[in-house]
Amino acid sequence: MAADDGSVRIDSWIWSVRLTKTRSTAAAACRGGHVRVNGDRVKPAHPVRPGDEVRLFHLGRERVVVVKRLVRKRVGAPVAAECYVDNSPPPPPPEYVAPVARRERGAGRPTKRERRETERLRGR
Repeated sequence: MAADDGSVRIDSWIWSVRLTKTRSTAAAACRGGHVRVNGDRVKPAHPVRPGDEVRLFHLGRERVVVVKRLVRKRVGAPVAAECYVDNSPPPPPPEYVAPVARRERGAGRPTKRERRETERLRGR
């Protein structure tokens, strides 16, 4: 892609502004249908331009951002925050998040009874 084109690959931009940890994770999200630009599912090579709305479903949360500035290389967090407008809904409160079954360290393998209780909590 030419430097004067005025666009950047969506997987590269998502990684550059720190919405994902790695570019390969961003590309996998695009291939999996978890990235939408202006309402359309896109492939990793899709060009993004200023003014585009990007919706990313990542780590159990939807991020809705509007592109303000294009960056080709990964930048620091303060600079990355200036590259988009975050319109994401707030994360759900902790009381609405399902509890995670945890075992004490060193408790060993769960018994059959404990495993069944865990599965019942998970709804299986």
